Amino acid sequence: MTGAHSDKENRPIPPRAGVGLKPEHCRDILETAPDIGWFEIHAENYMGEGGPPHYYLSAIRERYPVSLHGVGLSIGGSAPLDREHLGRLKALNARYRPSLFSEHLAWSSHDNVYLNDLLPLPYTEETLARVCEHIDEVQEALGRRMLLENPSTYVAFADAAMSEVEFLREVVRRTGCGLLLDVNNVFVQSVNHGFDAGPFIDDFPIEHVGEVHLGGHAADSDDDGATLLIDDHGHEVTDAVWDLYAHALARSGPKPTLIEWDNDVPAWEVLFAEAKRADRIIADRRSNRIAACP
Repeated sequence: MTGAHSDKENRPIPPRAGVGLKPEHCRDILETAPDIGWFEIHAENYMGEGGPPHYYLSAIRERYPVSLHGVGLSIGGSAPLDREHLGRLKALNARYRPSLFSEHLAWSSHDNVYLNDLLPLPYTEETLARVCEHIDEVQEALGRRMLLENPSTYVAFADAAMSEVEFLREVVRRTGCGLLLDVNNVFVQSVNHGFDAGPFIDDFPIEHVGEVHLGGHAADSDDDGATLLIDDHGHEVTDAVWDLYAHALARSGPKPTLIEWDNDVPAWEVLFAEAKRADRIIADRRSNRIAACP
């Protein structure tokens, strides 16, 4: 199943909800054929040559559109991109021809050491030039446009020369890439750094967004006892994030929307219910836009 691809597989991802494809759900998905828009896979989980992961992914790819989400390129890292990793990513793109490909605005490697965290960047001219250079290299190697995801952060840099939105807008202008708007990341940052998430969404370059992410977070506290939110992808989406998502869709219109749940993965029915909730919000937004047309 790794060669031929049908016309159905090459359709763009619809402006509906999708979920991350998890091994524990694959049999349920193939047996029940749920009415869901699409699935997203983490690229690094499929860089082996074969085995059960590729067997199930190939079968699901025959039925549903797929998005590819990278977590290991270290787009913001100070070192050159790992050419071997980029080569594996290119082969995976060629094998499954995902409808969308995205990566994070973060760094995760240093001196051949790969870290388990996606670490934040200072928004400076030096960082901007490095990120744009790396995005250009990725897009040229893959022969396609990528989406760049806004981060969740827990510290702010004192030497920042521009805001996150200004940084992202300039990255898009210089590279032609698109954006992945992670609404949960915006909410997490708004609490951790003490700003209003609504105006942030209002200022976000929504016209360049090709995909939206929703996920859960955990509440903790810092050394001073202040609330600190952790983007852990291990819980249901909170009501505050759902509200912020509806606010974003009021600007953008319906968008492909992923429910991220990567830790303490629930039963398929729980994850599917989250996707259906997103679908209802998308449908409401579509109805409102149609009703507003003269």
